[in-house]
Amino acid sequence: MNIDTLLQYLNTYGYLIIFVFLFFGIVGIPAPEESLLFLIGVLINQHSLAFLPSSLSAFMGAFTGMLTAYLVGKYVGSPFIRKYGKYVAITDERWEKVQNKYTKNVRKTILFGFYMPGIRQISPYFAGITKISIVEFLLYSIMGTILWTLPFILAGYYAGSALHINPRYVPYLGLLFLFIFLVFVFVNFLKRKRGKA
Repeated sequence: MNIDTLLQYLNTYGYLIIFVFLFFGIVGIPAPEESLLFLIGVLINQHSLAFLPSSLSAFMGAFTGMLTAYLVGKYVGSPFIRKYGKYVAITDERWEKVQNKYTKNVRKTILFGFYMPGIRQISPYFAGITKISIVEFLLYSIMGTILWTLPFILAGYYAGSALHINPRYVPYLGLLFLFIFLVFVFVNFLKRKRGKA
């Protein structure tokens, strides 16, 4: 989806489209998540959107997606996800990767898995399958949702005020942030590896 279409949807449907896109992104249906959050911040800075309704729509979309995926994992389970997961980008490779990492530290994965595309889509399903209590899941997913949505929105807001960003260039900035994040993860990985050696 290009930025013009996204801007048209935002103009037509307003805050509802923020909720829908973030919900879809979390349950595994492709949607522009980080780019959308950053764009929201830019548009808030340009007074095209209001901060509170935008942030609440983003939070509720992501959190509702997390809760829905958790409930699917809990009540439908692994056989369903293995059979139909391919339709929402849950491949066997992704499934095995999450399974290995997830069992090591469940809480950390729920909390920080938002920053790992692919992991954030599988994590809530797996939380349901592994029978983590709903109270614990709600606590960590609420904190994780806030720690994911708010920084991207604020980054867009402050970058928009400092650089006067044209909304059409936001997807490229999203890629830049993803690249910076991957470099950060890689550098930390190398430091840990050297520390063990």
